Amino acid sequence: MSSAAVPDGVLLVDKAEGMTSHDVVALARRQLGIRKVGHCGTLDPIATGLLLLTIGRGTKVQDLLMSEDKEYVGTLTLGTTTNTQDRQGAVVETKPVPDLGDDDIRSAFEKFRGDFYQMPPMVSAKKHGGVPLYKLARQGKVVEREPRFVHVYRYSIDRVALPDIDFSVLCSKGFYVRTYAHDIGELLGCGAHLKTLRRTKSGRFDVENAITVNQIRELPREEIVSRILSLPQVSRMRGA
Repeated sequence: MSSAAVPDGVLLVDKAEGMTSHDVVALARRQLGIRKVGHCGTLDPIATGLLLLTIGRGTKVQDLLMSEDKEYVGTLTLGTTTNTQDRQGAVVETKPVPDLGDDDIRSAFEKFRGDFYQMPPMVSAKKHGGVPLYKLARQGKVVEREPRFVHVYRYSIDRVALPDIDFSVLCSKGFYVRTYAHDIGELLGCGAHLKTLRRTKSGRFDVENAITVNQIRELPREEIVSRILSLPQVSRMRGA
């Protein structure tokens, strides 16, 4: 297949659970017949939702797109701490979940609103000595990390059905939702891990306008190409 007809730009994808972000990139490369495809902001295999793929010269705006705020919905589970801070990790500790009231839960969430420092987890893509932390974690290594300055613009507690709490959060670049869940659990005295996660927005881009992974697999190439936002469109949507 020729890549000549593929425009430079950005493809909004609704990532499926169980895939890595690179899996989505590899699928897009095959279906579009073009090598130059990147992604903006890794989503873990358990996470679903908005993944921005940069196509062709669109890779030149990758850093700009990655710097934008993100919005997520998720579920944290109280009472169990894992070594990855999510449900895929090995259980490190279990504690009984106290009889928490709405005020107790909201008070914990309030502690992580506005500006604060967050410790990058060992399973993150952040690099130490040029090596991603998650690769070191697979080797059983734990290294010192520098806390990262982050910001939560707003959050909502959408449902409480202990031990689960559904929430949404609008946050800055470099924010780790798994660590957010972990830290809230620590504050509540019983520990917690991230059970589910879905990215709904990145900057002004919304998952509602995204193509699904199954559509990328099944639609004709021309239809996938028609969903690519051109660089001028991307610029207008960003308000640049």
